[in-house]
Amino acid sequence: MTSVEIEYCVPCGFLERAEALQHALLSTFGDRLEAVALVTGENGVFAVRVDDEVVFEKSDAAYDVDEIVRQVRDRL
Repeated sequence: MTSVEIEYCVPCGFLERAEALQHALLSTFGDRLEAVALVTGENGVFAVRVDDEVVFEKSDAAYDVDEIVRQVRDRL
């Protein structure tokens, strides 16, 4: 089964963004995901990994929940 990890910067205040994405993923793929883990980080990080493969990094693209959900769907 597939696992998703959302690493977010605590000092930057990205917790709400990480929780919203976690909710979107669980609502969309709940029974197809083993876990959607929130992992604390710093230095502006906001990254999403599916089974250790990076599918989104804040430094590479604008944050878009729908696009991240599509990226996860492509890997299921």
